[in-house]
Amino acid sequence: MRNLSKDFFEMSWDDQVYYLIENLKNLSDDLVEPGIDILKKAGEIEYAVVLARDHGMIDKAIEIAISADDYLWAALLAKQAGRNDESVRLYQEGLEFYEDMEMYGRAVSAARALMLPEEKIAELYRKGVAAERKKMDISRTNATLDSIRSMLEIELLGKDDALSKEIIEALTKKRHLDEEG
Repeated sequence: MRNLSKDFFEMSWDDQVYYLIENLKNLSDDLVEPGIDILKKAGEIEYAVVLARDHGMIDKAIEIAISADDYLWAALLAKQAGRNDESVRLYQEGLEFYEDMEMYGRAVSAARALMLPEEKIAELYRKGVAAERKKMDISRTNATLDSIRSMLEIELLGKDDALSKEIIEALTKKRHLDEEG
């Protein structure tokens, strides 16, 4: 194994990263810790976490996940290792972090894992919708909706059934209201 390790460190950076990813499950023990560091530096966080976890380095795996702001994964790693109190703490930290960062999808996941009341989860959804609305370009959204309405009208032209007529009538009425307002 020593030769393999020596050969590994003589490889180019890219070849080392490639080798680590391709041989993640079959690395010699002397390559695990340097491999974790190399994968982290290469931005291959998921592989670094898996390598640490698979070699019993749960604290290291959790640390790496947290450094990548992935509290959900860190909490799951703790839970899978039988560390329920730590898992709960990480979900709580993640919930706070994700709310502060307006990452409401992740906040909802943390809230669900913590089995928080549905009112709290609904509040997170509302905050998420409000945050997304702030980011939306209303003029583009309206243009998209207008385009969809036009395509629907074109699709329904020539249809003689009652539902198609009702939809066309509603679309026409909406267009007139938009033109007036």
